[in-house]
Amino acid sequence: MVDLVNLVQTLTSPHPLDRYLELVRPTLTVRDMRAEITHADRSVPGSVTLTLRPTRQWKGHTAGQYVQIGVVIDGVRHARCYSPVNPENGRDRHIQLTVKAHPGGLVSQFLYRNATPGMVVDLTPADGVFRLPEPRPERVLLISGGSGITPVLSMLRTLADEGHRGEVVFLHYAKSAEVVPHRTELDVIARRHQNFRIELRHPWRSRRAAKGVDPGAPGVDVAPAQGSGYFDYDELERVAPWFADAQTYVCGPQSLMDAVRKVYEAEQLDDRLHTEEFTLSVAPIDATETYGTVKFSASGVSADNNGATLLEQAESAGLTPEYGCRMGICFSCTAVRRTGCTRNVRTGESDSDPDQPIQLCISAPVGDVEIDI
Repeated sequence: MVDLVNLVQTLTSPHPLDRYLELVRPTLTVRDMRAEITHADRSVPGSVTLTLRPTRQWKGHTAGQYVQIGVVIDGVRHARCYSPVNPENGRDRHIQLTVKAHPGGLVSQFLYRNATPGMVVDLTPADGVFRLPEPRPERVLLISGGSGITPVLSMLRTLADEGHRGEVVFLHYAKSAEVVPHRTELDVIARRHQNFRIELRHPWRSRRAAKGVDPGAPGVDVAPAQGSGYFDYDELERVAPWFADAQTYVCGPQSLMDAVRKVYEAEQLDDRLHTEEFTLSVAPIDATETYGTVKFSASGVSADNNGATLLEQAESAGLTPEYGCRMGICFSCTAVRRTGCTRNVRTGESDSDPDQPIQLCISAPVGDVEIDI
């Protein structure tokens, strides 16, 4: 069968077979995986929850992993990474994604405004190491903030579906109760599982209340009285006094991630903390490194090094390299650095070994660099 497909691919050159099949039906594919949107729920302000029916190539996901969604906007194909919120090993083959419409987010804004049943999107297999282990830990602490709720929500739903008998705490931070997705389901899980504890915090609303804003005024939602609304050691002790014996999973804004890491490092519990970044934390740029020329050898294009990442510099030079998350997670933008030195903008570390694959979105050139794109 594989040999037959390869033969047909050769006969249909220069375009792959799937480019012709999609003219018949967008979800009719041999190799490419796609998904059809079957439902779009915009009941939560500022976000849309999409239910997708993937093509036969879909093999499922592990709670906490991500998939890459591709859409065509103004004739250009764009891809972004999102974590399924549904439990792993579901009874059906559907995928559920909750997408927050970030200001300036090209793909998230497009999906929030335009996603409708019947729309077909590109889809990649689930990937990522942020996931629950086998066997499940006896005690699990899940911490999230904002749109970082999606991978840990999948973990929570998976543990609930499996009838996990250990202790589970889900601690989520949001601007208000209204913007927390899947609130009804969280309430159901809390009622049905006595060993599950759901804790929601709204620090932004709490600040307004602390400044004298009438708690009954429109749009004000005070954080629960038992919590300060912010993450610190006292909050951790309050919600999960057994945290030293647990496995902890956290995803959210950088401030939340840093606060959690600070506590776990102080308690020497780094090995029990598992994190998923969904924002790019950039190490400071040394002005002395902003010099030289970046040569995009496969395209015959060169540009003065301006200190930005190679992905940004390639785009500024008119090139369109493939990319996905733009955060160093999905490896979609990997290309070979032929010569020169680059700096990892997340860690600050530099590397100059020739002919090495690097990630364009988190690599900045240090002096002259040749990259094979």
